[in-house]
Amino acid sequence: MSDLPVARSAALAGAAVGLRYFAALAELPRELKSDGSVVTEADRAVESAIREVLGEARPDDAVLGEEAGQTGGGSRRWIVDPIDGTALFVAGDDRWLVLVALEEAGEIVVGVAVVPAQGRIWWAQRGSGAFEADISGASLVNERRISVAGRDQECLAGSRFGVIPTDVELSESERELIAPLSAMATIVPWSVHAALLVAGGQLDLTVQVRGQVWDYAATKLIVEEAGGRFSGLDGQPRPTPGPALFACSAALHAAALQILTNGRD
Repeated sequence: MSDLPVARSAALAGAAVGLRYFAALAELPRELKSDGSVVTEADRAVESAIREVLGEARPDDAVLGEEAGQTGGGSRRWIVDPIDGTALFVAGDDRWLVLVALEEAGEIVVGVAVVPAQGRIWWAQRGSGAFEADISGASLVNERRISVAGRDQECLAGSRFGVIPTDVELSESERELIAPLSAMATIVPWSVHAALLVAGGQLDLTVQVRGQVWDYAATKLIVEEAGGRFSGLDGQPRPTPGPALFACSAALHAAALQILTNGRD
């Protein structure tokens, strides 16, 4: 089995576990990590299910997961965010994701994003484009290739702008970070992770104001393979901790990055 089917199988296995916990939220205890973010037994169970699939299919590869850290070594590393958006998950919001990516020799080459409670999946493989499908039982249906809108767009005024996390979760400093951009672009609510809407042409820009490698690895590749651009606010295209920018075109990405970084000076 090639790497993409392995990634999809792992993400879907995790999604199935996550859905079982999501159906019984009232019984799910919440804990706080040292950084103040929420974690639950569901996060750990989903990651365990993903690791089990990866361990069977690719026993020699390293795995980096948000909950269990890194195991193994070598030039190939799977990057796992078992429940991206745990705050959404525990609130009963259906926008939480399961994210699985493969990094090879420092480059993200496979990315999968599942929104289990909506029955939707996105994926990309380096050089092969980005795709979306619906999940029906154990099958994927209505598979379609996706692409960004406005490849040559460079005007920030009136562009459609998504902000992650949701507005109510932003700190004052995070609001200040996006203020120069939100003064020019139109903030649009998102029904699924806003970076995926950039990939599908429903948004032009997304700023994720905080995140780690596992938050960005899969969505970065999906956006790039759909024709868009990704970087941290330092302009580096590799996923690293901190805020990040997704855009539908190189020109719009450059314009937004300049506005955001000038605002931080």
